[in-house]
Amino acid sequence: MFVIGDRIVYPMHGAGVIEAVEERHILGETRRYYILNIAFGDMKIMIPCDSSELIGVREVIAADEIRQVMDILSNDSTEMSDNWNRRYRENMAKLKTGETRHVAEVVRNLMRIDRVKKLSTGEKKMLANAKQILISELILAVNGEAAELELRIEKAVCG
Repeated sequence: MFVIGDRIVYPMHGAGVIEAVEERHILGETRRYYILNIAFGDMKIMIPCDSSELIGVREVIAADEIRQVMDILSNDSTEMSDNWNRRYRENMAKLKTGETRHVAEVVRNLMRIDRVKKLSTGEKKMLANAKQILISELILAVNGEAAELELRIEKAVCG
C-alpha cells in the first residue's frame, strides 16, 4: 500500500506523486483510490488502491539507476520489424509493462527510426507518450527539470 507523498509509476501514463487517497463511489461500488499528480504533462489520475499491483504500479527508480537508463538510451538499437504495424504492437507491449528499461528502449528505437525515415502518425504519438512517461519518472528520480532531462535523452540517443 502506498501513502500520500509516495512517488510511483503508473504504466502508460508515467510517474507522479500521490497527493491523496480517497474513497469514491463509482459504478455502484465504493473503492479507495490513489490520486496521482503526474510529474510531466499536467495530469491527475485516479488509481484503484486494491488493483494497483495488478496493473503494474510501482515505485519510481532510485537516482543511482539513472546511469543504467542512460546506457540503454545510448546502446545500439534492438532488431525491429520493418512493418510499422508489427513494430507498433511490439512497442506497445513494451510500454504496457511499465518497466523503465522497456520504455527507454522504445524511446531510443523510435527516435533513431525517426531520424532515418519518418514515423507513422501512430508511432509519432507513441514516441511522444513514451518520452513523457520516461521524463516523468526521471524528473522524480533525480528532482530534475523536464527540459534538461529531455536534452539528456536526446544526447544519449543521438550522440
